[in-house]
Parts: sequence; C-alpha cells; structure tokens
Amino acid sequence: MCAIIYYMKVFSLAERIYAAVRLIPRGKVASYSQIAALAGNCNLRRYVGNALHKNPSNSFTPCHRVVNAKGYCSGSFAFGGSLAQREKLEAEGLVFTDGHVDMKKYAITQDDFELMRLELEMQADKIPQDGKCGQNRLPL
Repeated sequence: MCAIIYYMKVFSLAERIYAAVRLIPRGKVASYSQIAALAGNCNLRRYVGNALHKNPSNSFTPCHRVVNAKGYCSGSFAFGGSLAQREKLEAEGLVFTDGHVDMKKYAITQDDFELMRLELEMQADKIPQDGKCGQNRLPL
C-alpha cells in the first residue's frame, strides 16, 4: 500500500484538516473548500467547518485563517465569535473591506496551495510503505 493511501486510512479526516490548516501562512487565509481539497475531498467543506469548530487547540491550529469563499468570517467562530476571528486576522495584517477579507489579496495562491499539498505529501511519505504504489499524491 502506498504512503498516501495508508495516510488517508490511518489519520482521521479531522486530523488531515488540522494538518492542512497549520500550513496556512501567517497573513493569508484559505477557504473551507481549499482545506477540504488538501484533506482529500473538496466537497467536504461543511465537515471542515464542523472540525474547525471542534478544534482542540486554537493556539496550535490557527483555524481563524479559514474563511468562506467570499472572505467572510465564521458567524460561530469557536473561540469568541466572528469578531474574535476578525481581530486575529487583523493582528496578522489582513484588512477588511465591507466586512470581509479581499480574497484576491489575502487568499492563498495556487503556489501556496501546491506548497501546502507537497508538505502534506512529504508528511505522508514519512509513513513506511511497501513500494507497490507508483504515485504518492493527495487526491484533489
């Protein structure tokens, strides 16, 4: 079994989501769909929101860096509401316009996304494998 298949079976979806969120650069945001794609299924954006709401360690996993596709904060940010999320993002240098983040300016770029995907792939490669799989790629 290849490393990535083993990774997908051993680590829960929530653990994969937290790993992806920890890779969002300071001063940037990612959408729920982008994090879902990095975790293995871009259609699970609602699950991403649910997992982030239950985030056991906001200081270790910066879930405040995940916003909706239009740049709006979560109305139920788990650690103090949307105002707390906004304050954390502003402290990182993000500017809000009309109540949302400018996604063209602050969203992770395609290059950021690829670097994050490669980092997750490298984490999966650290898991022993038997060499029978020809490709170690996260399903995007």
